[in-house]
Amino acid sequence: MKRSTLFFISLVVTLSTAWGQVSFGRATRFNDNWLFTQNDDSKACKSHFDDKDWRKLTLPHDWSIEGLHSQQWASCTGYLPAGIAWYRKHFSLDDDDVLTYIYFEGIYNRSEVYLNGHLLGRRPNGYVSFLYDMTPHLHRGDNVLAVRVDHSRYADSRWYTGSGIYRDVWLVRAPKVHLSQWGCTYRLHRLNADGSAEVDVDVAVDMPAKSKQAYEIRLSLCDADALEVAQTATTAQRQQTIRLMVPKARLWDLQSPYLYRLQVELKAQQTTIDETNISVGLRTLQFDADKGFALNGRWMKVKGVCLHHDAGVLGAAVPREVWVRKVKELKRMGANAIRMSHNPQAPMLYDICDQMGMLVMDEGSDEWEFPKRKWVEGWNQGEPVFDGTYDFFEEWIERDVADMVRRDRNHPCIFLWSVGNEVDYPNDPYSHPVLDGGNAAISQPMFGGYKKDAPRAERIGQIAKRIASVIRGIDTSRPVTGALAGVVMSNETEYPEAIDVVGYNYTENRYITDHERYPNRIIYGSETGVGYDSWKAVRDNEHIFGQFVWTGTDYLGESGRWPSRGLNTGLLDFGSFRKPRGWFRSALWSEEPVTYIGTYPIMQPRGNRNGERRRRGNFVSAEAQDDWNWAGGTVRVVCYTNAPQARLLLNGEEVGEMKAQNDTTAIIYWDIPYQPGTLRAEGCDLEGRLLSSYEIRTHGEATALRASELLPEDAEEVHQLMVEVVDQEGNRVKSATNDIVCDIQGPAVLLGLEGCNNADMSDYRDNHQPCYRGRLVAYVRRTGPGAINVRFRADSLTPCNISF
Repeated sequence: MKRSTLFFISLVVTLSTAWGQVSFGRATRFNDNWLFTQNDDSKACKSHFDDKDWRKLTLPHDWSIEGLHSQQWASCTGYLPAGIAWYRKHFSLDDDDVLTYIYFEGIYNRSEVYLNGHLLGRRPNGYVSFLYDMTPHLHRGDNVLAVRVDHSRYADSRWYTGSGIYRDVWLVRAPKVHLSQWGCTYRLHRLNADGSAEVDVDVAVDMPAKSKQAYEIRLSLCDADALEVAQTATTAQRQQTIRLMVPKARLWDLQSPYLYRLQVELKAQQTTIDETNISVGLRTLQFDADKGFALNGRWMKVKGVCLHHDAGVLGAAVPREVWVRKVKELKRMGANAIRMSHNPQAPMLYDICDQMGMLVMDEGSDEWEFPKRKWVEGWNQGEPVFDGTYDFFEEWIERDVADMVRRDRNHPCIFLWSVGNEVDYPNDPYSHPVLDGGNAAISQPMFGGYKKDAPRAERIGQIAKRIASVIRGIDTSRPVTGALAGVVMSNETEYPEAIDVVGYNYTENRYITDHERYPNRIIYGSETGVGYDSWKAVRDNEHIFGQFVWTGTDYLGESGRWPSRGLNTGLLDFGSFRKPRGWFRSALWSEEPVTYIGTYPIMQPRGNRNGERRRRGNFVSAEAQDDWNWAGGTVRVVCYTNAPQARLLLNGEEVGEMKAQNDTTAIIYWDIPYQPGTLRAEGCDLEGRLLSSYEIRTHGEATALRASELLPEDAEEVHQLMVEVVDQEGNRVKSATNDIVCDIQGPAVLLGLEGCNNADMSDYRDNHQPCYRGRLVAYVRRTGPGAINVRFRADSLTPCNISF
C-alpha cells in the first residue's frame, strides 16, 4: 500500500514593524500612561468618569502576578488571584484626515473596549490579537479609551493565565485607502533547478470597490545585506497576486535562518501612501508516514519542547529580552522546536523563533464545547471545578482560529497548525464504548470505562473537521495537526482523518501498532515525558518524526498541594537556568559536545516490610544536582554525556575509570568515596581524546554576593541580573538561601526577583527574596536615559554593585 506523504513548498513572511504584527499604516506603541483599578464600576467607560485616584502604569501589565499566593485561590492557577479590573487612557490626536485604529496583542480575558463611552467591541478569548476602528468616535481634545477585563472566573484554565492587558498595544494611523491588516501573504510557486525562486505575493487593499483613483503596488525584495534582489510594480486591486522572481534564493533553516526583507508599497500618483516591511524566509516542509519529516529536503528529528506563556515572577507580561534568553538556552540545549501550549502566544516570540531558527507548532485552544476539570486544591487532588472558556466556543472558535492563522501564517518558524490540545481526553468530557475494552486493541477498561451519560466522542471528529476547514481555507502551506490524549478512543472517530498529521500525547506504546494499523497516518509525539524511553521511541522509529517534551521551562499553575507555585517539570527552571534534566536532555539532543556530572549519596541498607535488605539511593538518576559538598561516605556520580565514553578525576587523579556510554539508561556512573576538592568528568572519543568536560567544586562558607548581567547584548529595555552567593574562592554556595535585598538608583524599576524555588510562596514583587541554590535573577526595566546602579546586599555578606 502506498504510504502518505505531505509536501509543502512555501515562502513565509513575518512582519517586522517594531515587533507589532501591524501590517498597515503607521503603528506606534501605545503602552504608556495608562490608569488602572481593580474595582468594577459600569460608569468607568464614560469619558468624564473620575479616575484621578487610579493607579498609573505602563503596559504590558498582569495584575494577577502582583497578588500574593494564597490557599484561598485555585492551585490550577498557582494560588494567585484574578477578578475584574478596568484600564483607562487619556490621549489627544491631531485632527488630520486619517483613520485611527487600536490594536491589542492580547487581553486576558473577556474584554470590552470603549472609546469615549462607545463600545468598540468585546473579545472573550484572552490569547488572540484584535483590532478596532476608533475613527467614528474620536473628537478634538481629550479622548478616553477604557477597557474592562473580566477574569472573575479565575479557575478557567488548567495553568496560570495572568489577568489584564498583558501584551503590547498599538495605535495605528492610516489613510482611507490602505493595505489590509494581515492582508499580505505569499505562495512559493516554484524553486527552479538553477536556484532561483518564483514567489507569488498576495496583497489585499482596503479601498472602495469602484475607486476612481488609480493606485499602484510596488514590491521590493532585499537580501540580508540590504541589496535589492527582486522588484516589480503593478496597478493595485482590492485582492491580487503578484509574482516575484528571486535569483539564487537562500533558504531559511535551523542552522542558518536566512531572512530577506520585502517592502510592500501602496502608491497614489507616484507617492507612497501606505507601506509595510516584511521579513521573508523560504523553506520547504515534507511529512511522510514512513520517513517522518524533512526541512528543505533534509530528513530530521524534531526535538521539541512545550511552553506556556508565563515567566515566573513576571507572570504573563514577559519582556522580549526574557524570551530571547529562554529560546537561546533551549536552542543551546539541543532543542529545535517549540509547541505553543496551548494557545497563540505573543507575536514577539514568533519573531524570535524566526530569527534564531526554531520550528513552531501553533495551537488554537485547550478546550472546545465542554469544560475540562480544573483542580483547585492541588494537581489531580480534591474536587475539580468546571469553569472554562467553553461558553463562547460556538460563537467565536472559527473567528479565533482564523485570526490565529491570519496573524501568524507569515512566520517561517511555524510548521504545524494545531486544532487543539487533549480535547479527546477520555471521560473529560467525551466518552465512547471502546473505553470498556470492547476493541481488540484494548485488553481492559480505560479511564473508568464508558460513561453512557457523557457526550459522545464522535463529536470530536465533527468539530475537528470544522476547525481544520477554517485553517485550510486560509493557509495550505502547512499541515493541520491535533494533540490527541485518548488515541484509542479517537481512533473510533473521524478525528485522526480530519487532520493531516496526528500528534500522540504520552502514547508511545502505540507508535508501532498504529503505524501498522494505519499505514498512511503521519505520527509524532505531540506531548511526552522527559524520560529516556520516550526519546528512544522517537530515535529508533523512523516513522516517528519527533517529540515535544513537557515542558521546556517550569511554569506557574497546575500546582501541587500548597506550597507550590506551579509545575516544575521544565528542562529550565523559573529563571531559565538549565536543570539537571535539561543537561540530560542536552546529552540526548545536542549536536555539540556535552558533558555534565551530578551527585548524590549512596544510602545505607535497611529492611523493608518483609524484613528483606535493600539499598536506598542505589539507582541511576537523571535529576542529579551538581553538588560536591557531602559529609563523607560513598557518593554516586552520574555523568550525562553524548561522548562515546567518559572518565572521572578528583583533584587531578583518576577515580573513575573510562566507561563506555550505555543504551539502557544513557547515564555513566561511578561510586566513589567522598573527598573535598574539584571533581571533573571528561567525555572522550573512542581514542581517548577529550571532547568536553564538566567540573564541580567543594564550596566553603558564604562570604559575599556577586552580580553579573545575563545577555547584556540583548538588553534593550530590560536587564536580567544574576546574583550569586559565593565563598572566598568565588565558588557559588549552592546550599545558600540568604534573603537578598535589591536597591536601585537611577531611571529604572525592579520588575521582580526570581528565586526559582517552586515551594517559595512569598512576595516576589518586593525588593528582597530568598535565593535558591545560591542564586536568583533580578529583572530591572529602564524607564529613561541615564546611568543606573543596582546594589545587592544580604546580612553578613559583602554586598555588590552593578552599573549600566
